[in-house]
Amino acid sequence: MAGERSPYLQEHATNPVDWYPWGDGAFKKAKSEDKPIFLSIGYSSCHWCHRMREESFEDPGVAQMMNDAFVNIKVDREERPDVDAVYMSVCQMMTGSGGWPLTIIMTPEKKPFMAATFIPKEDSFGRMGMLRLVPRVKKMWKEERVDLTESADQIASSLAASAASIVPGDPDEAYLKLAFGELNQAFDKEDGGFGDAPKFPVPHNYMFLLRYWLRTGDARALKMVEKSLTAMSSGGLQDQLGHGFHRYSTDRRWEVPHFEKMLYDQAMMVMAYSEAFQVTRRAEFAKVVEDTVEYLLRNLKSAEGGFFASEDADSEGLEGRFYLWTWDKFRSCLGDEEAELLSKVFGVRKPTRPNSKEEEDGPVMSVLQMRRPAREWAGELGMSTRAFEAKLRQARARLLAVRELREHPKKDEKILADWNGLVMAALAKASRALGRKEYADEAKGISDFILSKMQDKEGRLLHMFKGGASTRGSLDDYAFIIWGLLELYEASFDVSQLKSALALAKEMIAHFWDDSSGGFFFTADDAEEVLVRQKLFHDGATPSGNSVASYDLLRLASITSDADSERTAVDTLKAANEMVVLAPSGYTMLLSALDYFFGPSNEIVISGRKGSPDASAMLERIEGAFLPNAVILFRDVGDDLLVKVAPFSASMVPVRGAATAYVCQNRACLLPTTDPEVMMASLALRRPPSKEGV
Repeated sequence: MAGERSPYLQEHATNPVDWYPWGDGAFKKAKSEDKPIFLSIGYSSCHWCHRMREESFEDPGVAQMMNDAFVNIKVDREERPDVDAVYMSVCQMMTGSGGWPLTIIMTPEKKPFMAATFIPKEDSFGRMGMLRLVPRVKKMWKEERVDLTESADQIASSLAASAASIVPGDPDEAYLKLAFGELNQAFDKEDGGFGDAPKFPVPHNYMFLLRYWLRTGDARALKMVEKSLTAMSSGGLQDQLGHGFHRYSTDRRWEVPHFEKMLYDQAMMVMAYSEAFQVTRRAEFAKVVEDTVEYLLRNLKSAEGGFFASEDADSEGLEGRFYLWTWDKFRSCLGDEEAELLSKVFGVRKPTRPNSKEEEDGPVMSVLQMRRPAREWAGELGMSTRAFEAKLRQARARLLAVRELREHPKKDEKILADWNGLVMAALAKASRALGRKEYADEAKGISDFILSKMQDKEGRLLHMFKGGASTRGSLDDYAFIIWGLLELYEASFDVSQLKSALALAKEMIAHFWDDSSGGFFFTADDAEEVLVRQKLFHDGATPSGNSVASYDLLRLASITSDADSERTAVDTLKAANEMVVLAPSGYTMLLSALDYFFGPSNEIVISGRKGSPDASAMLERIEGAFLPNAVILFRDVGDDLLVKVAPFSASMVPVRGAATAYVCQNRACLLPTTDPEVMMASLALRRPPSKEGV
């Protein structure tokens, strides 16, 4: 394991458990020794994965039992998402739930007969522990082999049948309303977000709601977005000192997070807040975007130009230790007077009385948060908003300086193509929304890195980079990077980004498309088949590859006028139909693609000289607008590069030498205009309701 590239696998190199990486060697050993396989799947920043390692995998007694009973395989879910996806489906099928660490016990033929998540060392709260489970499975393998193998065969058959059961159907525009209804029903009107604790951010839900508001004008959709994004950024989910978002909230009020920070969460949150800023122009949403990008660049950017996968929840052996404050530490950092003033603002709890039971059980720890806007706190404290904000900045700087001296959570320094594609898209979106051109430069750095370091000689994407690239890419790698390239084009108008997107789309269709029933498989046609070749549509912590691929292809079809791209996108939506109709709110990114398909959609071509004042004025006017169902192209009269990609733009030239906008809706074009205001009026942008209406 010490020679593996994955930091998660390296963490287990010194365990007394005789771990093998996923591969033929482990399966051959299991067959030759006639042992079942103990498959453990996790990831480096997973708190409960650490707990299981510390309790069981580092215990010599447990390890000896495991080595005697099993061939033990350790998998990093982020390095092998294909393996994780299949066996997570198995776990959900067998137990009704899932999570990490994921534990699968299976035959040497990779067929599972037992599934669980975290397993304690000893029996706990009705859950069988490793000390009893391992000898029990060993005994069953010897004495009940027929029953176990029959069960494993049935589970594998059920999984295969499920994967093959897709029946295409025609999607309906009514699904958008149904999804909104489900989200509205689940919306927490008190604290924002959906459902009860634990609460996950799910940014693509808010991106869908913004599109639904744009389509229908329903103020409730916008209210859900504003309420939720405000609550998440002002509570404990956002790191109030160093910025960035934690994985999820353990409570319904967004106060106490699960502290790990994942790259994909930062990317998706930047996208959601950027779009919300475009709609509302609320300065606090722009500030969250800037703060989150600052965190990304400071904490997760690699020297090579890509971004690392995550930061751990644990440090000094305690979850959240890096982020938590005791009253004494808070007071010593700020001084008595300022600490008293700001303890309410930051939600820092003080012991109820000296030498209280709270202190006997341990110091009272607090997560810093800011539940109300600065202007409200300023009024309550009898200060001007400006003076309060200055005091807040000073306090944050002091607290951050002290926190930086602590032992930092460990980073998982592998670079994943799919998650970096999301960051590329996020930085490009933020660049346009906030007018921050340097963000587009950072997105281009990701593009350059991926296209130079994470493609093989045949142009195929590789999934992971750490000291070199490895593992053939999955559908998500292709779909997310294409998304990033399309967003980057609209932030830079560098036609090479469009060309790269088109080349990757061609590869994606060639190796992942299902000719029989439509949609994209998660793995390529020449990849290792792990039990079954899955086709995934449901949007989870990140949107599904099929959701993003359909959105990508619709946009590419608008740019190139390629009917085949549009047909492939539509057939993907049709392949998902049977699942979407049962629970539309579980497919919000796919429904965003459906929203684009049903239209109205726009093709906007600005023709002029790049960098000229009139062209720049027109671009600046359009870049800050919320136009989710538009493609924006720039035809530089100095070259014909765009025409080669988008032939329909050939006749779109400046009128009387002035920068000119050509606005088309559903591929029917209006008269060209040199007036930015006429251009914007032709797009019929919806304006958000007044705050009273929201």
